[in-house]
Amino acid sequence: MLRNKEKNKYSQFADFVYETNIHSKTPRSGLWFLGSGSQSVAEHLFHTAMIAYTLAYLEPRANRHKVVLMALFHDIGEGRTSDHNYVHQRYGRLAEAEAVKDIAQSVPFGKEILELFMEEEQRRTLEAKLVKDADQLEWIATLRGEEVKGNQKAREWIQIALKRLKTDAGKKLGKALVEIHPDSWWFDAKDKWFVDRKDKNRGWNRK
Repeated sequence: MLRNKEKNKYSQFADFVYETNIHSKTPRSGLWFLGSGSQSVAEHLFHTAMIAYTLAYLEPRANRHKVVLMALFHDIGEGRTSDHNYVHQRYGRLAEAEAVKDIAQSVPFGKEILELFMEEEQRRTLEAKLVKDADQLEWIATLRGEEVKGNQKAREWIQIALKRLKTDAGKKLGKALVEIHPDSWWFDAKDKWFVDRKDKNRGWNRK
């Protein structure tokens, strides 16, 4: 049995678990204007964290642990405010900072979340710059996926996003993302396996 004080603490944790799940149901609204594709805020956060870790590896001076945490929390407020694309941001007031402050007050570890969020917003530290670049690179990768499917607007949007990159590692990775096909990690037309489909373990061809 949990004592009242401990029970209240775990109730806070439970609320946090349910709130962070809403990000998987919150759409990224920039794709509405692109005209194709779909992505949730949760998908964006996960992928941004993977890219941020990659950039931190390329920049040894950076604190990788901090970079990944910052990437995971940089849009946490959008569960409450929804995602605001560039049109919304130009004409509407983005209350994400206020939302993150409220989240920070709801859990014992909220101070760390708020500090990471504010550091990323200010973009002064190396870690914050890497995370911001990771945020843009995730957008570029998403756009590239839509471009190869035939969305002609995506190429122009990619060129704008590339200009937002600040770090050397971010710029180099951005260039590579544009030059490489999104399927290159798994598909090679010259690989005879895609024709023969020979099972390496059993030694026979699949139909």
